[in-house]
Amino acid sequence: MKMRSGWTVLPVLTGIVALFSTGCGSGTWLGQGTHLVVGMSDDVLATDPASGYDPGSWLLFDNVFQSLLSFPDGGTEPEPDVAKSCSFTDEKSRVYRCTIKEGLTFSNGDPLTAEDVKYSFDRMLRINDAAGPAVMFQTLDKVETPDDLTVVFRLKAPDASFPSKIASGAGSIIDGRAYKFNELRKDDLAIGSGPYKLDSFNEKEAVFSVNDQYKGMAKVRNSGVTLRFFHGDRSALKQALVDGQVDVAYRGLSADDIDDLGRQGRRTGVDVVEGTSAEVQHLVFNMDDPVTGKLGVRQAFAYLLDRAALTKKVYKGTAVPLYSIIPAGIVAHDTAFFDRYGDSPSRSRAAASLRAAGVTGKVKLTLWSTPSRYGPATDQELKEISAQLNASGLFDTDVKSVGFDQYEKDIAAGKYGVYVKGWVPDYPDPDNFTSPFFGKGNVLGNRYTNATITGKLIPRTAAESNRSSTAASFDELQHIVADQVPVLPVWQGKQYAVIRDNVVGYEYCLDSSTVFRFWELSKN
Repeated sequence: MKMRSGWTVLPVLTGIVALFSTGCGSGTWLGQGTHLVVGMSDDVLATDPASGYDPGSWLLFDNVFQSLLSFPDGGTEPEPDVAKSCSFTDEKSRVYRCTIKEGLTFSNGDPLTAEDVKYSFDRMLRINDAAGPAVMFQTLDKVETPDDLTVVFRLKAPDASFPSKIASGAGSIIDGRAYKFNELRKDDLAIGSGPYKLDSFNEKEAVFSVNDQYKGMAKVRNSGVTLRFFHGDRSALKQALVDGQVDVAYRGLSADDIDDLGRQGRRTGVDVVEGTSAEVQHLVFNMDDPVTGKLGVRQAFAYLLDRAALTKKVYKGTAVPLYSIIPAGIVAHDTAFFDRYGDSPSRSRAAASLRAAGVTGKVKLTLWSTPSRYGPATDQELKEISAQLNASGLFDTDVKSVGFDQYEKDIAAGKYGVYVKGWVPDYPDPDNFTSPFFGKGNVLGNRYTNATITGKLIPRTAAESNRSSTAASFDELQHIVADQVPVLPVWQGKQYAVIRDNVVGYEYCLDSSTVFRFWELSKN
């Protein structure tokens, strides 16, 4: 995240809050005239859903636009939103049909019909913006509208995760009368049918007011929100929170900031609230590298990594050890790496793995980092991992750090043996933690292929609309990865709401979904 770009392109350990609707029925404004200010250090890179594929942009989309489906409070299974009902109509998960609710309108009063849904998806795919979410819909063949209230998605291949994809920010429905088909909007305006209208947008802030045309499940508990941008200046965001200039600090506080604010407690007038998250970080191994291409070297890494010490020392408990590629809280999560390598470093087993690979002497290797994308703690994390490896006497490693653009170019060129990658999911389904990572052109760029994973397990899980029934296949996949170690899971982040002590509504908000819903917040 991804969010996103599916692939996380996020600063590490951002203070994350996910805010969800808690009520049922049509949209209602319950606010008492309260207006909130939310501050974040991320930028909003787009106001047009055909372009935005970053956490800031999806924050805007989630509040201004609606999708056919959305994620309920505390849930990872999408439920109807604009749609009255949706379902696959075939056994192979290739035809998905939705019936739209009657009487929906956009914030400008235009009616929302099936044609707007079709237009939104067709336009996104037609523009195919490099910074947009079209990459998520490679299985989508065409969209049909038999009538004004029916949409039929025909897929090129089975894709049981399709409902989760259209429930994400990528499924935002635009007013077809207000957006040109072949090009992105350039005026920073947004016309949607969600709980809020975007009143203004500039470099400093985005201002949202309640959309009185909204007819949905959310119950709006405030009179509007100002989203203030701090453009990566974490110290300024923290100070603004302490000074009362913002009510909620979202995305961008470091582990040190969270720890400091938590210890100061109510003396500063702020509260730190903890929840769960599906944000993860991995070490990635280049399978063509002369050193990391050896299985014994990768397994030695796995035997020596002390995740508990790492998360305590570097992240001060704002992350937890991760032992598989599918994180806790997501269907089919298991502990494959714990089962295979344990949770405590084992020098003897690491040495045995190296001997089996014919490795003699210390393994010399550079660990590559990019704090400009994953946050300043990333360098510290890699240095701690390097120290753990070197302390075993089996490795001689160092750490180098480069800017993200150069980092990505070097990975594509195969210049790195081992490097770090972070990931925030586009949607809370095990597919989003697996299928992007394997096969030709995978987002990891590590040249790893496995015929069982790409030829059998991923297609099998993609065709299973009952996601709980995929557990056995995903379990097999995770154990293959643990055995072959093309990636080494390191940590799973926690979510944090850092709020002024008069803000309420956050207790419903910390969840594995990546949706940030403004409407739950209010002041007492």
